Amino acid sequence: MQSINLKFYLTEKHRHQGKLLYEWLLEQARAQGVRGGSVFRAVAGFGRHGHLHEETFFELGGELPIQVEFVLDTAQAENFLGMLRGENIKLPFVRYEVESGLT
Repeated sequence: MQSINLKFYLTEKHRHQGKLLYEWLLEQARAQGVRGGSVFRAVAGFGRHGHLHEETFFELGGELPIQVEFVLDTAQAENFLGMLRGENIKLPFVRYEVESGLT
């Protein structure tokens, strides 16, 4: 089955409507009927500003990179991105076609 993999990149501390953004994203996806989503915490990473975030003794809490990932159909991906635009949430993302199914 052809599907869309949609990944969002943020940090642990990002919030929206009083919630951690990654939790809010999962809740919104579930409410829209998305069948699953995952959150991954990185050990280290850097973004468009070039600042390296990594897990060290001196790293301030909440600065580690987070990736939130969904596999959706095309209509769900469009609806989800539209909802984020409507909420005025600006997040880096990647979107690409994948094959999904059960073995």
